[in-house]
Amino acid sequence: MEKTAILLVEDNLQEAELTLRALKRNSIRDKVTVVHDGVEAGDFLFCRNAYAGRDPDDLPQLILLDLNLPKINGLEVLRILRADARTSLIPVVILTSSTEEQDLIEGYKSGTNSFLHKPVNFDEFVDSVRQVALYWLGLNRIAPKSQKKT
Repeated sequence: MEKTAILLVEDNLQEAELTLRALKRNSIRDKVTVVHDGVEAGDFLFCRNAYAGRDPDDLPQLILLDLNLPKINGLEVLRILRADARTSLIPVVILTSSTEEQDLIEGYKSGTNSFLHKPVNFDEFVDSVRQVALYWLGLNRIAPKSQKKT
């Protein structure tokens, strides 16, 4: 099975599909795992519940995180990720429709690597996703596996 490149945490099914379409246009849809709330994101990353049999070494290279999630919101998910040595170094891009300055501030305080407002225009959105994927999956150097303590 191919390793996960991107974990997309998005509760809105239409926005998740839009993101997947944008990723597909950039030839990376097959490496994406989608979860729909904060609890499911934690379960996936920490191999719990429905994901208990998942390979714990299959951590994503990038997490695209929505803020307005059910059960556990995106900022709390981010805080949980940053507090655990296994996930603290995974790049997280907040991908949201929020235009609230406080969300931007809290996102960076909580440890996001980048904060991206979702463009309304589909072509602009596709280009934004392309640039995010190009940088975080291609140009950016991720921390060596030995640095991700379990």
